[in-house]
Amino acid sequence: MARSARFAALTLGGMFCASLLLAGDAHADSARFLPWKEPTAPPLALNDLFGRPHTLADYRGRVVLLNFWATWCAPCREEMTSMRALQTRLAGRPFVILLVNYGEARARISEFVQRESLAFPILLDPNQEAPRAWRVRVLPSSFLVDPGGRVRYGVIGEIDWANVETANIVQELLR
Repeated sequence: MARSARFAALTLGGMFCASLLLAGDAHADSARFLPWKEPTAPPLALNDLFGRPHTLADYRGRVVLLNFWATWCAPCREEMTSMRALQTRLAGRPFVILLVNYGEARARISEFVQRESLAFPILLDPNQEAPRAWRVRVLPSSFLVDPGGRVRYGVIGEIDWANVETANIVQELLR
């Protein structure tokens, strides 16, 4: 009986500590937005899954969430749910999410996009030139670009885009 009581106490204590950590994470997301210090945005000129060209300049006047990802990257896949929620939250506003795939085959990406019902423009980068230009070393990595085409923030790793504090940072760029 003593062993069961100890196990229960440890389990409850562990759950309490985990809840404190998770509660703290909601506020920690905003600290992950690293201000971009370069005066200009790196180049971005890629084709989408349908062969249509896209450049960052095509999206002037909108806030752009530029996300580098891969189908094999579990945190990338998990982050997409919160990106969908952010997109829904900002529907009707000048906001777009662009997903730049990290060098995978078109067929693999198409299958993934269809299976997951993704409604974001998917840009292909078979030679992985964009991640080099944007100094991406970790997937996922994201960048927020303001309506004037200036990169404002970078985020390394997975983040909850549906988090209120995170969404507020994006909304500030829409003003």
